[in-house]
Amino acid sequence: MAIPGWQKEASPFHPGEQAIQEKLGGREHMETLGRRMIRDFLPEQHRRFYAQLSYLLVGTVDVDGNPWASILVGAPGFISTPSDRTLHIAAQPLFGDPLTQNLATGIDIGFLGIELHTRRRNRINGVVSALTTNGFEVQVSQTFGNCPKYIQARQFALQSFDPAETKPLRTLTALAETEQAMIAAADTFFIATAYLDAAAGAAKGVDVSHRGGKKGFVHIEGDTLTVPDFTGNCMFNTFGNIEVNPRAGLLFMDFESGNLLYLTGKAEIIWDDAPEIARYQGAERLLKYHVEQGLAVTGGIPLSWSAPEYSPFLDNTGPWDH
Repeated sequence: MAIPGWQKEASPFHPGEQAIQEKLGGREHMETLGRRMIRDFLPEQHRRFYAQLSYLLVGTVDVDGNPWASILVGAPGFISTPSDRTLHIAAQPLFGDPLTQNLATGIDIGFLGIELHTRRRNRINGVVSALTTNGFEVQVSQTFGNCPKYIQARQFALQSFDPAETKPLRTLTALAETEQAMIAAADTFFIATAYLDAAAGAAKGVDVSHRGGKKGFVHIEGDTLTVPDFTGNCMFNTFGNIEVNPRAGLLFMDFESGNLLYLTGKAEIIWDDAPEIARYQGAERLLKYHVEQGLAVTGGIPLSWSAPEYSPFLDNTGPWDH
């Protein structure tokens, strides 16, 4: 029996997403595909998927309108689904994570459930409906799956931890050599964006997404990061948000040390007619990101990881000589 898709009359895509789909010639096709793939409830396979996770990426927006990408960690089962439209999270934010300050009843929130070792990933947008003694609940607005492209496969082990345990923490308004080195070594990061204007209708919300590439795919010039954007699912959830709201948050993880780097700032899209794109083999466009503030937490994540198995989708990309 086929699982029903998007049943609302209004589009599952907001004006920013629609504008980019139209710009790139795929608007009609993506509307059809989106109505088949995007739902306002959790299919049974998604409910089973989230229940087995030990970590969950989270996107929220602070009181000043800045998006932040975060991560929650817990033993499998810390995410449960009392119904197909309700998500319960039995976990507290890690020490220093901006989610600690942003979490409140009524806020928009986005999730990326991802298994790096299997390259499976699914996304949820919703609204926090309640804070509980051990976490919080979310009413689901949109759910959909993503392809495995550009994900570096990593096995992991969960360590015992206290999320409130104090860790060395630095606030920053510019990237020092330590942060630049961490970013330069990255093959993975996560990006949170949002469009919460009433014009978005049923498609409003916060989104958190994965970005992956060969080591060095994020180019650094001072406090500006340039990231190649490869062929994806053509929904343009992240870029659609940036089209109408340039603010974005990034999360970098050092998979060897467990250090976490949370950034927030402004993003812009460099389109395919810009000469700069020729410097990035395999890129269709670029994301340029301007860091404004951030937090660096030493040993912040209680997960240990294996060496990466790089995505075969990266074979025709990079390396880049900047």
